[in-house]
Amino acid sequence: MCSEMMSKRTKALFFDIDGTLLSEKTGKVPDSAKEALKEARKRGHLVFINSGRVYGHLKEIRAEVEADGYLCGCGTYIVVEGRVIYCHRIPRERGIQVKRDIDECGLDGALEAIEGCYFHRTVSRIPQVEALKNAVRESGSALEYDWEDDCYDFDKIYLGSDSRSRCKELFGRLKDFDIIDRGSGFYECVPRGHSKATAMDLVLKHYGISLDDTYVFGDSSNDLEMFRYATNCILMGRHDAVLEPYATFETKDVEDDGIAYAMKELGII
Repeated sequence: MCSEMMSKRTKALFFDIDGTLLSEKTGKVPDSAKEALKEARKRGHLVFINSGRVYGHLKEIRAEVEADGYLCGCGTYIVVEGRVIYCHRIPRERGIQVKRDIDECGLDGALEAIEGCYFHRTVSRIPQVEALKNAVRESGSALEYDWEDDCYDFDKIYLGSDSRSRCKELFGRLKDFDIIDRGSGFYECVPRGHSKATAMDLVLKHYGISLDDTYVFGDSSNDLEMFRYATNCILMGRHDAVLEPYATFETKDVEDDGIAYAMKELGII
């Protein structure tokens, strides 16, 4: 009787997007993952997207995957059941100064806001940043104003660098940000005190769900705080080694139905 009651307890499932739900090879969410999440919700469990992406950059995922909530921008914006329960924006004057510091130190990237992303209007000298700009524009998530304009607010920053960039100097100026090294010269800059873990904590308290009934699924370095915080940590087949000490279950690659496999093996569905 006890085990039956345990199996019926509501579980909270938190999923990273890129490399976890979404294949970076195909650019698609496998049908097996969609069906697994749908079945979990059918059984009374709660499904959340927990991403470094801002809300405006989730249009395609929201169209493909059924979820109970979205934890966006590394914990800076949280929506559950269609209602915003948390929102943090970088103060306007601070944001203007941060943009100047980035320009002076020779980095470039995206200013990420709830609505989408802001970019320099000129072509970036960093090819990977220019490719990012084009991809975001194609997705419809690039915004009307440019980096150079001062009439908007943003929530976090995604930066690329090259041999001419003075990263150490810039990060010394960003004492109020946590810097996540994404590798290959890219960094996420998140306002201090925000992470995928802080977002989870707010959501779990909102629903009254314990860590024992919480499962996180991830693959990359920006999932680290989420893995450190959670009790049940599912690691994708292809992953950043920094997550390995915290993983409690290693599944297959996303393209090999890794999400569905893990959820079945762990008795979630």
